[in-house]
Amino acid sequence: MVTQWHLEAPIERIWEALVAPEEWPRWWRYVEAVVELEKGDAQGIGALRRYTWSSRLPYRLSFEMRTTALARPTCIEGVATGDLTGTGCWQLRDLGKTTRVQYTWTVTTGKGWMNLLAPILAPVFAWNHDQVMREGGRGVAQHLGVALLAFQGSGARDQVSAAGSSGRPSPGR
Repeated sequence: MVTQWHLEAPIERIWEALVAPEEWPRWWRYVEAVVELEKGDAQGIGALRRYTWSSRLPYRLSFEMRTTALARPTCIEGVATGDLTGTGCWQLRDLGKTTRVQYTWTVTTGKGWMNLLAPILAPVFAWNHDQVMREGGRGVAQHLGVALLAFQGSGARDQVSAAGSSGRPSPGR
């Protein structure tokens, strides 16, 4: 699954928010907890964290993620094990006063019921992932006091331009 955010902020500000995942629960709806289990090297490579997520659907997922690559300020990669197993990759592109963020999440589930129902519910799981990621874009924008200019989820129909948006949640949220 691939998600893109376009944020009205310089790349360094976005980078600083993304490389501090223990802070995500403060600004990213659906991130319940991030706990550092092992410190990485001086750059953070090798760090191991446990993530616990909720979602729009009535289930939680927990997994451990080890940071495998960091290239400031453009790339963060990791390997997940647990309720989800696979890889995640943040790629940031400097567009001057704005930044394009792409997250690629290539995982399989470790929950039997999800694996059993995946052939039928794959579109629902993808929709749910997009909802969680949309809240991440909104949350980081609000956290930094900038606009989320656009969001594109993994679903072909899930592209929204938010030009002029403050990144603040709508009253109906």
